Amino acid sequence: MRITGTWTALVSPVLEDFSLDRAGLERNIGFQIQQGVTGVVPTGTTGESPTLDWKEHNEVIDIVLDNCKGRLGVLAGTGSNSTAETVENTIRAAYNGAQGVLLVDCYYNGPSTQELRDEYYGVVASRFPEMIVVPYVIPGRSGTSLSVEDLAILAQQYPNVSAVKEATGNLERMAYTRSLLGDEFSIISGDDDLTYTMMTRSDIRANGAISVMSNVIPGAISKMVKSIDDGDLATAEKLRDAAAPLLGIVTVTVENDRTLPNGNVVKVADRYRNPVAVKTLMQGLGMSAGACRRPLGRMTAAGVKVVRDAVKQVWQNNPEILAPISDFYGVDVEARINDNSVWSRFAL
Repeated sequence: MRITGTWTALVSPVLEDFSLDRAGLERNIGFQIQQGVTGVVPTGTTGESPTLDWKEHNEVIDIVLDNCKGRLGVLAGTGSNSTAETVENTIRAAYNGAQGVLLVDCYYNGPSTQELRDEYYGVVASRFPEMIVVPYVIPGRSGTSLSVEDLAILAQQYPNVSAVKEATGNLERMAYTRSLLGDEFSIISGDDDLTYTMMTRSDIRANGAISVMSNVIPGAISKMVKSIDDGDLATAEKLRDAAAPLLGIVTVTVENDRTLPNGNVVKVADRYRNPVAVKTLMQGLGMSAGACRRPLGRMTAAGVKVVRDAVKQVWQNNPEILAPISDFYGVDVEARINDNSVWSRFAL
């Protein structure tokens, strides 16, 4: 199997007591199936893997595999900052039928790129030769990054290392990846707002996306990716422009007031990172999501306004890309977008 197309980085929905919303997760998978995505990625960054205990982590993967058999591909997020834990988690995912695994660069302990290659990715790739192993390079989260050179060596040594999730934001690095690894290797966008550029730049030629916002608009993102792949850039551009307000709010940065001990009020920039915004959006629209687990939390009213303004803009200009939510979840999207009481519940 080659990794191409649109893969949704699934949120892990929770109930009011922050326990897993298993029924909600199954409902969301059903929506993804209906909307025609290629596959799903449970227990990644969007799935709040750092705050799932290992029992929950494995349960989420099991639920996803159970519901996707024969209908969607599954890349299980089994990476961690421990190779031993990663191997253990991958054994379970492989046993239960995952086609591949997504492994984030080891966070916090910060191995060198050589150590990432030999002591982490290489260990997993050699242990599971029948599974696709997808390195997930996201230095802004992990504090380290697998180099393009070591990725090329890995792909040569282990044919199952056949794709990379690129979340560096560095287009020149991506072009270098293509030049070193050739056209048989898949470069997958890890940034929604860069997917169109990555796929259409002649020196990158990305093969698809692992998308956050396809939790909300899977149909539109799938059609955009497929249109690019088919060479129909006119359609792809229309879908990109229609979705652009949402693609730009995966991370939300706003300035909020702080009152210092001396009484002075100052502005501080708060950066609300994925999945805070997408879960706020999904709750606002009536989809299964729930809140984020601590230390992530709720945005201020200013942050919620950014999210709400984005979805308002999409509804005003291109309501058709949000309409499937109404049909599948049985909610009135327009009414919820315009109801102040809905959104005020999600702000500090």
